[in-house]
Amino acid sequence: MSKKIYAYGKQCLSFDDYWAVFKALRSDFLTCGPQISLFEEELCKYTGAKYCVVVSSGTAALHLAMLALGIRSGDEVITTPMTFMATSNSALYVGATPRFVDIESDTANINPDLIESAINGHTKVIAPVHFAGQSCDMEKIFQLAKKYNLFVVEDAAHAIGSEYKGVKVGSCEYSDLTTFSFHPVKSITTGEGGAITTHNEELYRKLLALRAHGIYRNEGEKKGWLHEMRDLGFNYRLSDIHAALGRSQLKKLEKFKQRRREIVEYYNENLDFPHLVERDFSDACFHLYPLLLSNRDDFYIK
Repeated sequence: MSKKIYAYGKQCLSFDDYWAVFKALRSDFLTCGPQISLFEEELCKYTGAKYCVVVSSGTAALHLAMLALGIRSGDEVITTPMTFMATSNSALYVGATPRFVDIESDTANINPDLIESAINGHTKVIAPVHFAGQSCDMEKIFQLAKKYNLFVVEDAAHAIGSEYKGVKVGSCEYSDLTTFSFHPVKSITTGEGGAITTHNEELYRKLLALRAHGIYRNEGEKKGWLHEMRDLGFNYRLSDIHAALGRSQLKKLEKFKQRRREIVEYYNENLDFPHLVERDFSDACFHLYPLLLSNRDDFYIK
């Protein structure tokens, strides 16, 4: 019996994407050029966030978020085990410890009612993950964070284009920072890439420096040539080539979202499998359509 192989996910590109990349390749800047700030401005306009920093991957975005918040050895980061390893690894990268809180069985998102019992004197961050594109209950999580004076970092790698209570994920209305991934399996792609949004100018300035080796440029100085390395940063920059592709993709995100929701609706009506549900507060740009299986080994064709 022959088997048909289905891809987990792949990019959706058209001529306007190719043309955007071609123009970037023909420009004077392949990196550190105008496409970067333009992409950041457009992401701010789309999400409603005040500031945005684009980086080389979603993993880089999570790592820089922890660095910018000053998370270090001895600190703990509350997150969910239902995620890609980059979420917990971002805590490990800075010497902190991830502490896992169980999920809601019908959404696969972190259960906000279980978070408080995991908070202790070492807790510094709550990092909810918007699994499959549906937002967590961010208002409830943010209120808990304020009660205990904690930071909130939204891992929205799955959720560009999604909304929570009528507000775009990435607006940072209920968080300090939100991170995105633009890997080819995501709703829009830059090839490899990511972004961080925030309303906090101090965090924004730190993120800009940390993605470029910790170098601060001309800050508070009349000397336009002054570059100072004040922190140990990383080379997490995004190239203009990638940003140009991202700008082209972003223009089509609402159309992609509509189509993804149509597919999910079709699956809901026609697949005879239990599946995750969407909360009333959610308007998700679905990244995945997970099925709930009692034994996944029996599901796969050997």
